[in-house]
Amino acid sequence: MSDTTASDLGAIPARIQSEIQRAIQRSIKGVEYFSSSGPALGLTPKDVLSVRGTMNLYHYRPVADEIYRVPILIVMATTNRGYILDLVRGQSFVEFLIQRGYDVFMLDWTPPRPEEKSLRMEDYVLDFIPDCIRHVQQESGEKDVTVIGYCFGGVLSLLYGSIFHDGPIKNLVCLTTPIDFHEMKLFANFADRRYFDVDRLVDSVGNMPPEMILSSFEMLRPVSRAVSQVQLWEKMWSDDYVKSYRMFDRWATDILPLSGEYFRCMTKELFWDNKIYKGTMSVGGHAVDLSKIKVPVLHAVAEHDHIVPYDSARHVIKMVGSEDKEEVMLKGGHVSLVAGPNAIKRLWPKLDSWLGGRSI
Repeated sequence: MSDTTASDLGAIPARIQSEIQRAIQRSIKGVEYFSSSGPALGLTPKDVLSVRGTMNLYHYRPVADEIYRVPILIVMATTNRGYILDLVRGQSFVEFLIQRGYDVFMLDWTPPRPEEKSLRMEDYVLDFIPDCIRHVQQESGEKDVTVIGYCFGGVLSLLYGSIFHDGPIKNLVCLTTPIDFHEMKLFANFADRRYFDVDRLVDSVGNMPPEMILSSFEMLRPVSRAVSQVQLWEKMWSDDYVKSYRMFDRWATDILPLSGEYFRCMTKELFWDNKIYKGTMSVGGHAVDLSKIKVPVLHAVAEHDHIVPYDSARHVIKMVGSEDKEEVMLKGGHVSLVAGPNAIKRLWPKLDSWLGGRSI
């Protein structure tokens, strides 16, 4: 018997013992997992500046000795809650920004009530965002505002920036923002006008239930939830893995309902007629022309984004009229681009570098 073979055989008892210990740990941790709540999220100190219907405006308390002149307004996607950008200490995008000296505000959303089913696209673009901009200006004492829009928050920010192109936006940052909705293949097929009666749906149920929206996301990767749960069990012994899993899984399933009229507009004007990409979109009688956006624009896209594929996002930089504009593709997916260890190493430093000289 060779020395290598003998060494391998000698290691077997240790391997067996290790697997037994991990199995025991999985069982103990499994009981703890189901009997305890997940980590508290969104704890960076903040003040609530305004609450109106589904709109919530937060101001995070500055901590740096020197603050950049231009404040930041983050516009969250209307399907998701903003705590993905403020997970836990050390993994919070918001915490990173305020530590780097930025004055940070966030436009976050809560579920629209049944009586808010009539909220339209123009309510978000012509009312909610301008209202928040005014509060940011008043609170900061500055006229200029940097807007950062995540996913569909980026779409709303582009619409706002086009209509108010001579307004207060100093810089515009879009994160994984779609512009060609026909390239969001599964969503487009799901909403195919030949089979999807959006008028009947909205008229019957009012606001779109979060279960329907979550199902459409899960259809993009139909086995991912089962796979992730198997991986969770295999790594149940790891406190760090379980903590990370609970944070991201909670956010991924914490889907907000959408106002019925807003959803009707999204379906008809974006998924059916692709009006932003075709240049035929209007909001409340205001024509949308992205070429009128002249401020510095940064668009960060994810290399492995299954929700907003690159083909649906790649035209943003081409369509805006800015001379100072940049697209950056980073490793990661739709969520890991902005949150978690991947974002900490890639997106956050890039954004800080890009914003620093444009925020004074």
